[in-house]
Amino acid sequence: MTEASAGPIHAFLAGHGRDGRGRTLAAVLAFDDARIEGVHDFIQWLFPLPEASRAVPGAPVLGAAEAAAIRADPAARAGLLAARDRMLRFYTGTDGWLTAFDHNHLRITRILAALRDLVDAEEARAFHEAITARNREAGAPVNPGSLTYWAQAVA
Repeated sequence: MTEASAGPIHAFLAGHGRDGRGRTLAAVLAFDDARIEGVHDFIQWLFPLPEASRAVPGAPVLGAAEAAAIRADPAARAGLLAARDRMLRFYTGTDGWLTAFDHNHLRITRILAALRDLVDAEEARAFHEAITARNREAGAPVNPGSLTYWAQAVA
């Protein structure tokens, strides 16, 4: 499959494309925690899903052929795992999302679903365990509804 036929999300995750704002994967992964928290149009590129984002109109939607291309490309999978690592550092190193309701809860559901669908269930479960352990360590402030969505995303 050529770079052009693989699609823009695949190219971005593989490290040779740009997101809708012209950023490379490396540039997004280099965001500091404040930027991760404050910028809302990158998560759909790092963790694409086959559903349109309700939070960011115009965000990319993952088609079946592009999903297959990502799963088959070691570079794109490595990009996804690097994104997972960056977001895990964010969630283990910050506390702002550890509240009853926060936009990061939706991001976590997206991350879990994308990892499950594009890498494998084990990666999704490992991320889920790290996130839920962090929530427990903080006194379990996250609402039960978010916890249910997270559990369903790895089921």
